Amino acid sequence: MKLPLNTIIKGDSIETLRSLPKNSIDLVFADPPYNLQLQNELHRPNMTKVDAVNDNWDKFTSFEAYDKFTTAWLSAVKRVLKPTSTIWVIGSYHNIFRVGTIMQNLGFWTLNDVIWVKNNPMPNFRGTRFANAHETLIWASTGKGAKYTFNYQAMKGLNNEKQMRSDWWLHPLATGSERLKDENGKKVHSTQKPESLLYRVILASTEANDIILDPFFGSGTTGAVAKRLHRNWIGIEREEKYIQAAKKRIDAIQPAPFDEETFNIKSKKKSAPRVPFSALLEDGYIQAGQEMLFSRDKAKSAKIKPDARLITADGFEGSIHQSAKHYMKGAPSNGWEHWYIKNNGNLIQLDEIRQRYRTEKGLI
Repeated sequence: MKLPLNTIIKGDSIETLRSLPKNSIDLVFADPPYNLQLQNELHRPNMTKVDAVNDNWDKFTSFEAYDKFTTAWLSAVKRVLKPTSTIWVIGSYHNIFRVGTIMQNLGFWTLNDVIWVKNNPMPNFRGTRFANAHETLIWASTGKGAKYTFNYQAMKGLNNEKQMRSDWWLHPLATGSERLKDENGKKVHSTQKPESLLYRVILASTEANDIILDPFFGSGTTGAVAKRLHRNWIGIEREEKYIQAAKKRIDAIQPAPFDEETFNIKSKKKSAPRVPFSALLEDGYIQAGQEMLFSRDKAKSAKIKPDARLITADGFEGSIHQSAKHYMKGAPSNGWEHWYIKNNGNLIQLDEIRQRYRTEKGLI
């Protein structure tokens, strides 16, 4: 079967996924039902009614029924993913822990849990608990040790050249022209996600022309952002009103013309001149025997030898990368990002010192 690229497929997510070719998708973004209906009507202090999620697609008879549904669609997703692919799943406290457990049971390997912190969340009007100010995304590969795409440098670019953290402070709502509304001015979809969230997800874990699949397409945010970033997309949706709204939205997008130089988000890393750790020692940016390196949590440490090797607290000797890998129990590790130096009580990442070296030596 040929993949229906840049198309919304009308139908049941699980049945449709089972019909697609095996190992054909580069990335899945899933915003499944949260199973979070309010038990009673909720009103604001001014007695206006809260527009809650009460759609039929978000209703399940029990946790058992929800788990069965989740296992079925995740199993179908795992089948269509390439071995080098990843999956992002977003949820709230109502469902994300159940989803995460099922993902691990199916063999997915968790890479990160990312917290989407909402700058202006809805208050808890009853005052019975904390305001829910975040949602959680699980990012996972197809299995332990699987290779996958991660555009680390692109994420640094979005974060003022600092390593991107797992807490994302983004606007909580799709507002303005981005929010889809019907002829009566009401929201087309109750849980439309902002494009800024999908922009970061897609840029982090795909390359141009990759194929992104969204099994719960809804208002089409995944397709809209994928089109802007020159990725192919496939949406699965069973509600005709959402399909029509999403199609109109995506058809209206006119992406910038594609050219390799502009959209090659790996180019910056390649252009940075190499600097060996030994250069920092030889030019006095780091003092062997006087300074020590620490992991970010300060739980691990290493002494610096004059020959640019490190000696860890448990006696291992090797390069900055080998010693980081040793502490990470064999997992691939970048010593420039793993190690920190103390300066006036603050921790400074080794990569920041390397960047200062490049700048002061006129290398960039």
